[in-house]
Amino acid sequence: MTSVAVIDHQKNLPNVLQALLQAEGQIRQSDLSDTLYHLVKLRASQINNCAYCVKMHTAEALSDGDSHERVERLIVWRHVDDFTEAERAALAWTEALTELGSRSSFADLRLELQKHYSDAQISALTAVVAMINLWNRIGVSNH
Repeated sequence: MTSVAVIDHQKNLPNVLQALLQAEGQIRQSDLSDTLYHLVKLRASQINNCAYCVKMHTAEALSDGDSHERVERLIVWRHVDDFTEAERAALAWTEALTELGSRSSFADLRLELQKHYSDAQISALTAVVAMINLWNRIGVSNH
């Protein structure tokens, strides 16, 4: 099998990647909890099959105090009682925005989110999902 060289995106587009990191920093200034931030990034990375990101966000979640059991069971979050109603609403939103071909009702999902989060938090959550999907696609481009 022929080996194909990976593309060094950092070398080729340093200003773009720096801008993405700055955007990420702005998103982190929101009042979303670290726990939710990591769960969302990990769940989207699982869906997108980005092994590097799954490893990184698992380690971050554990380092920030989430439990091994919750992290391990995130992939089946709908079938376990480990996650709060607010987290479940955010995870459903994450999946709908990551799998755009799904038949999700965004209005229903927003309604559920609004029970637990402010509009500013929903905007931040949406930005987190968008950013991790972007990072995942950059990561998997070199698989």
